[in-house]
Amino acid sequence: MAKQVSEKLISYRVYKDGKDFLGTADVTLPSVEYLTETVKGAGIAGEVNSPTIGNFGSMGVTLNWRTIEADAIRLAAPQAHALDFWGAQQVFNQSSGTYDSVAVKVSVRAIPKKFDIGKFEPGATTDSSSEFEVIYLKLSHNDRVLLEIDKYNYICVIDGVDYLAKVRSQLGY
Repeated sequence: MAKQVSEKLISYRVYKDGKDFLGTADVTLPSVEYLTETVKGAGIAGEVNSPTIGNFGSMGVTLNWRTIEADAIRLAAPQAHALDFWGAQQVFNQSSGTYDSVAVKVSVRAIPKKFDIGKFEPGATTDSSSEFEVIYLKLSHNDRVLLEIDKYNYICVIDGVDYLAKVRSQLGY
């Protein structure tokens, strides 16, 4: 197998509901952080910040707009919005000395938290932005699901392993 070096994102597009193109300038993707609790006591030499399996802190996504857009206003509606970020990532094949690309896709279901209309300045962008709370996150690389988190349905799949499957069963799902 040829060794490939992932270099950069060539470009990306944003879609709402899997089909409606949104013209965003850039996107800040969610940060995934486990909920933790400090464990200490007999048998432990100190403290351990123990992660709670499948439980994550607040995850956010931000869309930054160049100008005031009707789509940005529509995304301010108080409901969950399905957003897909389709990207093409550049890779370099060390053996052949050639470039190629691989697909990267991030899908979220997100609830609006804030819409910043931006500013008016002649000859400049408005720098409007939309901030969302992410309740569902799925990351695919070359059509392979690497990460899927669904907070309301107790799903936590990392590299093909569903770490909450047993918990769902124990809770009667």
